[in-house]
Amino acid sequence: MSRVIFILGGARSGKSAFADKLAAAFSPVIYFATASAGDEEMAERIKRHRDGRPPGWRTVEVEKDLPGSIEREAVAGGAAVVDCLTVHVSNLLCSGLCLDDVSADAEALAEIVKECGATAIIISNEVGLGIVPENELARAYRDALGRYNQTIAEVADEVLLMVAGIPLRIK
Repeated sequence: MSRVIFILGGARSGKSAFADKLAAAFSPVIYFATASAGDEEMAERIKRHRDGRPPGWRTVEVEKDLPGSIEREAVAGGAAVVDCLTVHVSNLLCSGLCLDDVSADAEALAEIVKECGATAIIISNEVGLGIVPENELARAYRDALGRYNQTIAEVADEVLLMVAGIPLRIK
């Protein structure tokens, strides 16, 4: 039976570490990584995350087709960890998709994680708690990610907010 756990929080709030702890109770674990190494600092972050995962976990690197990748790769009874929607939405916007296209992607992901048979553990940043960004692209990103997060939260069985490494149950 499918289950959706949605983990939100700020940067470096402990989201990924907490998701990994939850996923460790499942087998198999398929890790859907959305980031690509655009610079040395990001390459080091990706390496740290990769090195911290247990050797039995399989990583699927996904730049844009996250719903399709989960539909193809998730295993019933296992865990599908998505790290993270924050980068996924950035990938979609930077590839030229409009807000409506990003919303359609969110709807597709919401439907797939409800039906895939795995426990989906989805990570995203909460970017709506700060000031309104000064430039149009940053505002469009904040809006797109906020809408995406709402779509996933709506179908999630659990929503957790990470603050300083501590999970707070929202739903």
